[in-house]
Amino acid sequence: MTDYSFSTLWRIRAPIDPVWEAIYDSERWPRWWQGVEAAELLQGGDSNGVGARLRYTWKSKLPYRLVFNVETTRVERPHELEGRASGELAGTGLWRLSQDGDVTTVQYDWNVRTTRRWMNLFAPIARPIFESNHNIVMSWGGEGLARLLEAPLISIEHRVNQVG
Repeated sequence: MTDYSFSTLWRIRAPIDPVWEAIYDSERWPRWWQGVEAAELLQGGDSNGVGARLRYTWKSKLPYRLVFNVETTRVERPHELEGRASGELAGTGLWRLSQDGDVTTVQYDWNVRTTRRWMNLFAPIARPIFESNHNIVMSWGGEGLARLLEAPLISIEHRVNQVG
C-alpha cells in the first residue's frame, strides 16, 4: 500500500456555523461539490453523529472512481470533525474550522493509503498525478462551498506532506 498525507486550507468570508453545517452534512456534498458522485448513509451515529458510517464515491478528471467508507470518530461542533476511512482508501481525515472576524478557515488533513492493487503498482510513477488529482477535487470543494454559501472564497492552499 502507498501512503499519502495532504493538508488543504480553504478561507471563506462566511460565519463558521453555515460552513460547519455544509461540511458536517456530507450526504449533501454531491449537490455542491463537483467530484462527489455519491454520499450514502450506511449507519446512523449517536446524537452528535459519532459512529455514523457513510459510503462515498469520488470521481475527478482521471478515468477512475474511488469508493470508500468513512466512520465518524469525533465531533466537536463547530470546530472539529474526524473520521476513519476504509475501502479503496484507508486512513483518517480531520476537518478543523476556525473563525477570525468574518473569515472562516477550514483545514482538512487527509492521511490515507491506497488499497487498490493497480494504484499501488503505478504509485512510483503516478504519485504526482494522484496528488494533483486530490488537489483538484479539494479545489472543487472550496469553490462549491463558496457557491453554496454565496460567500467569497478568499484562498485555497494545498500541501502534500512527506510520508515515511
